[in-house]
Amino acid sequence: MKAKGMVVTDLDGTLFQKHRRISARNYRTLLNLGERGVVRVIATGRHLFSAHKVLSGGFPIDFLIFSSGAGILDWPRQELLFSASMNREEVSLAFDSLRRRSLDFMVHRPIPENHHFLFFASGSSNPDFEARCRLYRDFATPGGPQQALPGEACQLVAIEPHFRIASHFSEIREELDRLTVVRTTSPLDGRSRWIEIFSQEVSKARASIRIAHDLGIREEAVMAIGNDYNDLDLLRWAARSFVVNDAPKELLALFPRVNSGDESDFSEAVSLWQGERLL
Repeated sequence: MKAKGMVVTDLDGTLFQKHRRISARNYRTLLNLGERGVVRVIATGRHLFSAHKVLSGGFPIDFLIFSSGAGILDWPRQELLFSASMNREEVSLAFDSLRRRSLDFMVHRPIPENHHFLFFASGSSNPDFEARCRLYRDFATPGGPQQALPGEACQLVAIEPHFRIASHFSEIREELDRLTVVRTTSPLDGRSRWIEIFSQEVSKARASIRIAHDLGIREEAVMAIGNDYNDLDLLRWAARSFVVNDAPKELLALFPRVNSGDESDFSEAVSLWQGERLL
């Protein structure tokens, strides 16, 4: 059956709202979209290992965009369709940029092992950084002063603690203009800032464009919904975009908000979109 459109949703804070689980209404909406011939895509910052912890094998989606677009998985087949890595020179550029600013950061292995990482601590207090190292302690290796960098990496992730008022994000993005640099709110404490660095071809929008192109889905038939800064490129690309009610004020100023009142903002957005398109 020819696809009648495509819906792309962020995961944590969007499809999953409170308690990091899906509401019954959102689940039914995903099933309904599939029955109507609409392609269902989750686009998350989680790496594949983390996504599998919260999504069952039979979860009703067609594609998973993970690591903010560094990888695409055909979900029913569990087949990796695309992955992107930073080369040695790019890793070195990003590493030097973060190290010069005395930031706490991680260097992640290429996909599909990108839940493994080296971590580099500045020595200053950073509870969110420390919490992430503990969370992945089985896959986290401390990097020393003479640490040899890997030839490739999926991404680098720097964590700025919530009590640090000024951010290095803008200057790092300007300095590393040949790479993709995105910011997001920590999914752990909900306050700290994460600065994520990828190869230039990585973004949620670029990954969504790949899927739409391969399936012959026109851009005007795509809806997207998100909740944070790392969704911005996706929201700008899709023909119809929404943000959840508690998105940052910068996003609320750019896109219509939805507020279902029952942790089903995703379903509310789909309902509005379907009404407009008479699906």
